[in-house]
Amino acid sequence: MAVSKRSFIMEHLRKAHMIELLAQGRRLDGRALLDYRPIDIKCNVIQKANGSAQVSLGNTQVIAGVKIEIGAPFPDTPDKGLLVVNAEILPLASPYAEPGPPDEDAIELSRVVDRGVRESNMIDLSKLVLIPGQKVRAIFVDVSVLNVDGNLIDATSYAVVAALLTTKMPEVEVTPSGDIKEKDGMIQLPASKIPVSVTFARIGEAMVVDPDSEEEAVMDARITLTTVDDGHLCAGQKGLAGGLTYEQIMFAAETAKIKGQEIREIIRKAVSSVG
Repeated sequence: MAVSKRSFIMEHLRKAHMIELLAQGRRLDGRALLDYRPIDIKCNVIQKANGSAQVSLGNTQVIAGVKIEIGAPFPDTPDKGLLVVNAEILPLASPYAEPGPPDEDAIELSRVVDRGVRESNMIDLSKLVLIPGQKVRAIFVDVSVLNVDGNLIDATSYAVVAALLTTKMPEVEVTPSGDIKEKDGMIQLPASKIPVSVTFARIGEAMVVDPDSEEEAVMDARITLTTVDDGHLCAGQKGLAGGLTYEQIMFAAETAKIKGQEIREIIRKAVSSVG
C-alpha cells in the first residue's frame, strides 16, 4: 500500500511539473509542444517480404513486413482485394508487454493504423482483383514493435505506409481455365496516396504532438488524425476518457495538416532512396 501511495504521489508531482513546463511552451525532453522526435525510416529491411520498412521515432522502434498472397475476397466486397494489418508488441519491447495473444493495446494499434490506410484509399483494392468474386490478391501487413517509448500509432503507421509504398508483387495472368499463373516480372503495388497520422496528447490544457512514454503516462486524452496528400482528413481516433474541446479538436486538425506534409516528405525521401 505504501509503495502504491508513493507511486501515486510521484506521478501527481511529475504531472504537475510537466504542466508547469508546458505552460511555458517546453517539454521534459526539451522539445517545443509541436515538435516530433527524430524520425528515421529504412525501407526493404526484410529480404523475403514483398515490402518492408523499419521506423525509429525517438526511441520507439517498429518494423513492418508485407506479404502478398492469392485468396478469396470477402463476401461483401467481391470486387476488391484484401488488406489486413496486424500488430504485435514483442515482450522485449516493454516491461509491460507479455507473451500470448494480442492485448487491447495491440488490437487498437492494428485497427487505428488499418483504418488510416484503408480510409485514405492509398491502395486501389479494385486493381487487386484477378477473378471477380473468386480470386484476388491479399495484402497482409505484419508489424512488430521492437521498443516502446511512446506514440506507437504514428511509428507503426509510418512503417506500414513506407512498407506498402515499396511493395512489389509478381506479375500474373489468368488462364482460360481460371488458373492463376505467375510470370517472371514484378510490378509495383497500386498505391497513389500517402496517408500520414499525427497523434496528439492533451496534458492539462496543453496539446502536444508525438507524446513520449513519460507524457503518455500522465496524458488526459489522446487523438490521432490522418491526412492525405492534399491535406484532407481521412480518419481519426480518440483515446482515453478525458475530453477535448471544439477548439482543441480544430487546432489538432489544422496542425495535423501541417505536420502531415512535413512527415510525408520524410516518407517520400525514404521510399525514393530504394528506387
